[in-house]
Amino acid sequence: MERLIEIYRKWAGKGPKNVTRMQGAGSNREYYRITADDGTTVVGVVGTSRDENHAFIYLSNHFSARKLPVPKVLAVTDDEMCYLQTDLGETSLFDAIAGGRDAGGRYTLSEKQLLVRTIRELPNIQIRGARGLDFDNCYPQPEFDTNSVLFDLNYFKYCFLKPTGLDFHELKLEANFHLLAKDLTSEKSESFMYRDFQARNVMLDNDGNPLFIDFQGGRKGPFYYDLASFLWQASAKYPNKLRRELVYEYYNSLKNYTEVPSARHFVERLSLFVLFRTLQVLGAYGFRGYYEKKKHFIDSIPPAIQNLRELIRQNNFPYPYLIDVLGQLVEMPQFARIEQPAANRADGYKVTENNVYKAHPQDGPATFSKYDGKGPLVVRVYSFSYRKGIPEDETENGGGYVFDCRSTHNPGRYEPYKQLTGLDEPVIRFLEDDGEILTFLDSVYKLADAHVERYMQRGFTSLMFCFGCTGGQHRSVYSAQHLAEHLHRKYGIEVRVVHREQNITQTMK
Repeated sequence: MERLIEIYRKWAGKGPKNVTRMQGAGSNREYYRITADDGTTVVGVVGTSRDENHAFIYLSNHFSARKLPVPKVLAVTDDEMCYLQTDLGETSLFDAIAGGRDAGGRYTLSEKQLLVRTIRELPNIQIRGARGLDFDNCYPQPEFDTNSVLFDLNYFKYCFLKPTGLDFHELKLEANFHLLAKDLTSEKSESFMYRDFQARNVMLDNDGNPLFIDFQGGRKGPFYYDLASFLWQASAKYPNKLRRELVYEYYNSLKNYTEVPSARHFVERLSLFVLFRTLQVLGAYGFRGYYEKKKHFIDSIPPAIQNLRELIRQNNFPYPYLIDVLGQLVEMPQFARIEQPAANRADGYKVTENNVYKAHPQDGPATFSKYDGKGPLVVRVYSFSYRKGIPEDETENGGGYVFDCRSTHNPGRYEPYKQLTGLDEPVIRFLEDDGEILTFLDSVYKLADAHVERYMQRGFTSLMFCFGCTGGQHRSVYSAQHLAEHLHRKYGIEVRVVHREQNITQTMK
């Protein structure tokens, strides 16, 4: 720590007010939060491996130059054993989504949004971060290759598979290991493989934007690996449906940075990396759990086995002996069968060229609503004139329903009603005595009720209905007002009514 204080003094021009040791991560590096007199903080790092420190320092400088959301290195000792970096705070994605994890994968809307932001940002560091990067600075090797795959597969074999006591033919298994390693490395990749991309290594700023740390083990490699590492982390307990949604978000974000393969090819390749990553983490859990007797890793084994069980059930991998061994492994008595709720299960992924892990009927019932049917859905109902265009959706959710009221009898054609609106009693009496508007709204109510109920069930937050007529004064105003009152009365949700052409806005809470 003395060396940290020394380089801090050189960097800041004076000594710190306070130095506090931070909770350690998985490595042997030591972290300290260093506070100045004015309350500003930086993080000091003391490492045990010069090569590992060098990799982080080089990558941080490179990523910072490319304006990526990573900590900046502020000062370094000559031997690169100590350095200072910017302080990204204490809120990690892992902590921010703890509620959903503790609830067995029942993530709230706000937690899901944090996951979406993170997964959309991942291609940025993978693709843009790789441009101009000298991978020879990576640690412990510059590139993901066959040898590294075989190392991890044998790690699984010796540290997890053998200790279970399962009998297997070692040469046949080794042959399938080589086939898998060949397939995983068959496509040339120019992207940065983060290697340890997980929720613990994502910090959040005050606005919930992701910031990336602990990327010193990264190297050149396929982008599929990080996606598999993140979404199939056993302890995260992401439901299958949420995984597919996040894969879909990632795939579409990736298009902004590089040419992407077809959706079908992408999904098939991803499945291989999910299999590999699952075996890799089981090897780590076996070593840390069986040999080092660490409870956290022992507790992580059942959900990892469940991931593996679902994976081999959902895919037809071309490694018959390996899959046979894994099938026997997941059914061994010591691994209690942990089934996910029916809403989280799926018997397979339906994939088309334009559909990457989108939800499908095999997901079962809709995901839960943490609001128990009482919100926070906000419905916006507009009346408008077609002459002035359809209202814009301010929420950017893509709109909703637009209903044309012009097929119904128009009171605006008659002099007594021309100066009135659909909110006035004479117009209301005219429309209801005529009856056409009531028949029209009966159909609208059925459609709106079904949609609102589904949105509330799924925990969605925004829905929009628009009613248009010639002048945006009579029929559309009546329809919008009555639908708003109907939905508010029936479901108790917040409804915001905007009669655009009348400059009238009302909120029903």
